[in-house]
Amino acid sequence: MHNKKVGVLIVNLGTPDAPTSLAIKNYLAQFLSNRRVIETSPILWWPLLHTVILPFYAPRLAKIYQSIWMKDGSPLLVYSQRQQKALIARCLPYISIELGMSHGSPCLIKATKKLLSQNLTKLIILPLYPQYSASTSAVVWDTVADILKKYRCLPSVYFIRDYADHPAYIDALKQSIERSFKKQGQPDKLIISFRGIPKCYIKKGDTYPERCEDTYHALHNALAWPKNKMIMTYQSRFGYKSWLTPYTDKILKKLPVQGVKHIQIICPGFSADCLETLGEIKQQNREIFIKAGGEKFEYIPALNDEPTHIDLLEQLITMNTK
Repeated sequence: MHNKKVGVLIVNLGTPDAPTSLAIKNYLAQFLSNRRVIETSPILWWPLLHTVILPFYAPRLAKIYQSIWMKDGSPLLVYSQRQQKALIARCLPYISIELGMSHGSPCLIKATKKLLSQNLTKLIILPLYPQYSASTSAVVWDTVADILKKYRCLPSVYFIRDYADHPAYIDALKQSIERSFKKQGQPDKLIISFRGIPKCYIKKGDTYPERCEDTYHALHNALAWPKNKMIMTYQSRFGYKSWLTPYTDKILKKLPVQGVKHIQIICPGFSADCLETLGEIKQQNREIFIKAGGEKFEYIPALNDEPTHIDLLEQLITMNTK
């Protein structure tokens, strides 16, 4: 009998349970109350969050969520579940794989406790954020660490910090882009758009932009695509702080004036399609580009449950099970 018992915790950000204002309010209240995500003092932040931000944003986001919602639920949840299912089919019987969300359902705490109840010899924590940030990956660590404090007998713990320039990740992105080029033709510019974070987080020591640049440069080298035809940008800013630049939407607005009529855009920081890719990029940013005079806008989907993506995730798991 195999004496190993490995638990794998795959984790993503989270999603509302339904495309309704109430469900979105509940989700955002949890997400935007996390001190790793919003570093403002709760005394100042929480009254603003509950009296101004949630009542204003929830109804607006509900309309966008309704436009991208899939038959089986939120895209982020559907694709994450497909990733889990694909990994279970590939991994050895002594490896248990659970899916958890840092915010919302399925609950990360419950998923962790379910694995720990199996007398693990090893726990592998795999946040599905290719580029490390304290506002994403570290949230996962905080949650799991708080749970582990309550257990007397602990397994070995392996935290996969990120995989920004892992060869299998870069190859999966490359193949995805090449498929798009083959289908849609080569664009005037290829936009590489990452999720943004406030600049003040960088001043405090977050290495996120360095890891985004690592992905960008590795992808450029793999594609052998002219560097003057690639642009790295940041999306999804929120509030009034200064965020990482250049901003994706601002760049898209300027490009048609410069003669750029056909762009394709990929968001390598998202392991599964979600509100920020399908709503913000595919819908809102497309509209910005076309209104500014652009003619062809193609969004290249996240890696989701593509076999090349599952290959990568399987490699990340198996290299830590030996």
